Amino acid sequence: MSRPRFLADHDLNEHIVTGVLRREPALEFVRARDIRMGERPDAEVLAYAADNGFIVMSHDVNTMPSAAYARMSSYQKMLGLLMVKQSDPVGTIIPCLIMMWSASEADEWENQVSFLPLH
Repeated sequence: MSRPRFLADHDLNEHIVTGVLRREPALEFVRARDIRMGERPDAEVLAYAADNGFIVMSHDVNTMPSAAYARMSSYQKMLGLLMVKQSDPVGTIIPCLIMMWSASEADEWENQVSFLPLH
């Protein structure tokens, strides 16, 4: 078992990544642009994440969930997708993500599309 690792999609608010890493430096949070995935289609981002053990985080509620569901319906590995609405305050997302990281195992999020903050 292992803790969740996160991949920030190109459109995820940078303040979320920065805030999480300031509060919990042990948490692994990779930015899509840092691994040359920033301009790649959603399906490729999800495939990279699955191949490399990451849960994807995104604001892209219009296309990313459908790409995730398409992966799952074709029985392809999907380690999880966390969606964050642009209008949600960063200050509520950061502690929720840290709690999720510290209190769960990565495999608990497999084939899940969830919205943060968790309710």
